[in-house]
Amino acid sequence: MSAQASLKGQSESLKKIPIVSHIITDDGASLSKGIALKPIDMNRVAKLLTDPHSDQLFERHIHALRRIADRYKNGFFLKDLVQVFKILNVCADRISSQDCYIEPMCSLLRICGLPFLKEKTSDETVFAQIVVESIAQMGYLMRVPNGTVRSALADAIISLYCNPPEVSEILQGLRPTSHKYNKHMIEMSDVAETLIKSLTLLGGNLKIKLKIMEVLQKLSSDSEENCKQMLKSDAAYHICCHMNASDQSGFLLFISVEILWNLLEFGGQEVSHQLANLECVNALKQAFKELMVSGCSNYEKQLRNDLLVITTLVAQNLDSPIVETGFAKQLILFATFSEVKSHNPLVKSLKLMQSHEDFELKKLLINMLELLSRDPAAIQLLSDGKVLLSLFHYVKANGTKKLPREWSPAQFEELQLYAMSALSRLAVLLVEDYVTCQGNTRLLLLLEWCVSETKFEGHGNSFHGSGGRGNKKAQMRFCLRLLNAIVSSGNEATAQDLCDQGVISQLLNILQNFFVESDDAMDVEMQCDMLYILSTLCESDIHRKELFGRQGVDVLVDYMKNNPDKISSGLGHHKLMLAAVDATWCCAVGCFMTEDFLLENEGVFLLIDLLQACPRNMHNLILGCLLELCENPKTIAHIHTWRGTNDVTAPHLLIHLWREEEKRIGSLRDENGAIADVASPISGEMQRVHAVAPQSSSAASLSIVDVSENLRAKVFALFTRLGFSDLPGLTTEDYVTLAIIEKYLDFKLGEVWSEISNELPVEGVRPTTPDQEAMDTITRAIVERGKGVSMLQAELLEAESQQDLHDEKQFYVEVKENHKQREKSIESWNDYVKRTSNYRHLVNCKKQQDKSIESSRAKPRYKDQAKKLAAMFHETLLKKLHTTTFQGRNITVESTPNALTGISERLPQENSALLA
Repeated sequence: MSAQASLKGQSESLKKIPIVSHIITDDGASLSKGIALKPIDMNRVAKLLTDPHSDQLFERHIHALRRIADRYKNGFFLKDLVQVFKILNVCADRISSQDCYIEPMCSLLRICGLPFLKEKTSDETVFAQIVVESIAQMGYLMRVPNGTVRSALADAIISLYCNPPEVSEILQGLRPTSHKYNKHMIEMSDVAETLIKSLTLLGGNLKIKLKIMEVLQKLSSDSEENCKQMLKSDAAYHICCHMNASDQSGFLLFISVEILWNLLEFGGQEVSHQLANLECVNALKQAFKELMVSGCSNYEKQLRNDLLVITTLVAQNLDSPIVETGFAKQLILFATFSEVKSHNPLVKSLKLMQSHEDFELKKLLINMLELLSRDPAAIQLLSDGKVLLSLFHYVKANGTKKLPREWSPAQFEELQLYAMSALSRLAVLLVEDYVTCQGNTRLLLLLEWCVSETKFEGHGNSFHGSGGRGNKKAQMRFCLRLLNAIVSSGNEATAQDLCDQGVISQLLNILQNFFVESDDAMDVEMQCDMLYILSTLCESDIHRKELFGRQGVDVLVDYMKNNPDKISSGLGHHKLMLAAVDATWCCAVGCFMTEDFLLENEGVFLLIDLLQACPRNMHNLILGCLLELCENPKTIAHIHTWRGTNDVTAPHLLIHLWREEEKRIGSLRDENGAIADVASPISGEMQRVHAVAPQSSSAASLSIVDVSENLRAKVFALFTRLGFSDLPGLTTEDYVTLAIIEKYLDFKLGEVWSEISNELPVEGVRPTTPDQEAMDTITRAIVERGKGVSMLQAELLEAESQQDLHDEKQFYVEVKENHKQREKSIESWNDYVKRTSNYRHLVNCKKQQDKSIESSRAKPRYKDQAKKLAAMFHETLLKKLHTTTFQGRNITVESTPNALTGISERLPQENSALLA
């Protein structure tokens, strides 16, 4: 009760407090901090400048503009920007006739470079569009033909974009816009595009041009939107064309390259398209040549390299006129002069030192050679410039000692790897030069050095040297890549030269001694390259397969034995296994000697083991290898003998692959695997749903494409060699599928005729009557063939069902016999118990026993003989025995089991009681 009384007293006291009817602001309470900014009526100033009665009062105009600049020295209000830029536009239009407007206009532009002032937080959103249009107006002021104004305008844009807001004086109720907001507004406007267009208005005024270029460099340095706007006005083209203008300081070229870098970073392919023309390529050529010949300082060398990088990106565009302008010939000269002597005056006194910039230049030039090789017009230039001779200068064993005026060991190693990478493409295009330079001999000598025990510690610094630190793997990797490229080019002369120099035995020795157990990704890649080289060399030459011989077969067998478990390891072992199977097909199959070696080493067993273990994308190659190997009659017995996991046979495995392939392509089958549609027994889903359309004579139809896109044709071909009967390890389901496999060729022929008959009406062709009758007969024959296979499958399934029923009956007979024996045993036991517990039953059993004994004796025909036999007969049973068994002197008593009577549990307790 006391609490309620106290609450009631408090509420009455609150009601007595008077309510103040007015609000006291911070200014009224003298709580506001900072300077109070009294705004100027901008409308009156604009009217003063534009009114016909006062438009000639220049002194009053200047006084009003200076007053605005003095009052708004900390920035303009967002709400006043429309009037401010209206005033600036009026001043810009009058500068050509009145110079007195220059100084106040520059002052106003300086203020425009400061952050704008906002009274509320929401002003940034409310006036966003006005700010964007105002900044765009700043760009349009570049039309003023006055260097001072343009310079002030450039400074204002740089200040607004780059400088964060600095609070020098605190203004009451006002806050500057954020730096992020200012940058975003500039990006939303088109000021960057306008500045690019204004470059054509500057003429020969180098100072202002450099100022505007500085603005463009700032705008493009970290903004993708600004770069896109600049590219709309062909910024890359305009900047590149004018970067070689006369400038003693060299700053124009530097800042032009910087802008091009920014555009390339954010603009992508659009920049290279704008630079891919005669004017830009000539400008790049001139700038690069001057810096290459006369550049001495570190700064000039860096700028030279930047120009070469831009040129590289331009050269990636095949439409760029690098060859037409002579730039390609010049670049080839600069790339080869240090290795191939030239009398050209451009390189007469030119030398490359060991500096980082010269080293980077050499790598860029090698990369440029590779890019130039994409243009067929540059091939002859590369040959004339002796590019291969220059690059082969690095294809040699690395030395640990550095000769004077040569690259350091680390630099030489990196250039060596770059050179061999470029040779992998160039040597294929310049085969004659490759032969002239004795490329095969150089590569084999380098390969021999790579596998020798000569000590060498690779630096592994570059991208190409990855994984080669402290060893020779990087050199060996690119040497094998280059050999693979040469062999794959199809030039028989170079391939024969390699074989004559013993490349087959050399590669086999490497494979046999080093890499069989390696798990390193680089080692796996090198093994794949060596196997590909051997496959290409031996594919169509019996003599080379004989050179491959037993040693090569042993290597392949080792790969097939050791690698099936590593296929899914993620290190590329699946590629290595594919290379091994391909090498088996190309190097061992097709030569009786190597085939016999392969069969002796259980190569067929290993191939089928791999077929069972590997993923589907490897089945095609393995089946092709097995199919060609079956041309040897000895192979068939090996295939029949093979047993896989769970005692699977090869025919069962092949039929399983067939079923999986049909499931993948969507062939129609019922729940038992039999044909569901006799009209299209082997067609896949794509063949059934594809609409009939006219095709050219050279186009392959879907039924023909189906042969090459799945494994069924190879499985059918294998069964034609294995036979379709007396195959071990097949189930009824396998025989159902085998019935389809056996008629695969007939069904495929029917598919082709069906496609022909469906395409003729679409193409508006009517066959002659005999042709139509022949087509109808073929169609009916194919349908009948399908029905015959379907009936055979039904008979197989019915036979299986009958066999299952017979087996089930036999099983029940066995169960019944087992139950009879059990019942007889129980009956015998019950009779035994009854004889021991029922005396009358025992007497009856005794009588029956005697009667049985009597009936079993021989019956004489005559009485005299009976008497003689009775006199000679001896009793076989003891008298007065109450048993029904034949007994001797010792009797074994069979009693009730202890488990039923429980005697074994009571005896210990009774014995313990007696002892007590």
